[in-house]
Amino acid sequence: MKKLKLVILPLSMAVLMAACSPTDNNSTTTVETTTEATTDSVTTEAAKLEETQPVKTETKAPATEAIKEPLPDLTMGQKNALASAKSYLNALAFSHSGLIKQLEFEGYSTEDATYAADNCGADWNEQAAKSAQSYIDSMAFSRDGLIKQLEFEGYTTEQAEFGVTAVGY
Repeated sequence: MKKLKLVILPLSMAVLMAACSPTDNNSTTTVETTTEATTDSVTTEAAKLEETQPVKTETKAPATEAIKEPLPDLTMGQKNALASAKSYLNALAFSHSGLIKQLEFEGYSTEDATYAADNCGADWNEQAAKSAQSYIDSMAFSRDGLIKQLEFEGYTTEQAEFGVTAVGY
């Protein structure tokens, strides 16, 4: 039993360390382990174990974590407006102009609010689809009525039509 533990433990540690180390996607890492045992109960054959085994690992960034790149020299207002914009978009759907109006209502300058809406990374078609779904979930709309409602919210005609089509109209 001791022989088995001495052989398996170093091998499993080496495989674990290789699997956890960052590598390029789909690359093959060769793990070499050498175990030399010094106890009397381990035979000479087990004392010198050398095994080479390829281990395939894949490293991907979690979907929920965005890769944070350094922001250019932004004013405090731009940084905070951008953070607020992202926070709003995580909770609700907004059009570009609707988000600017909301940020201005919150006290950000037009320049800071516009910067945030321009740089928050929103897909405005997706936002229109979310808004359309929210409206459909709460009340009945005709196709034209829903398009007009989305345009009233600040979506472009193209965005509104995309949103309405996305919910099945």
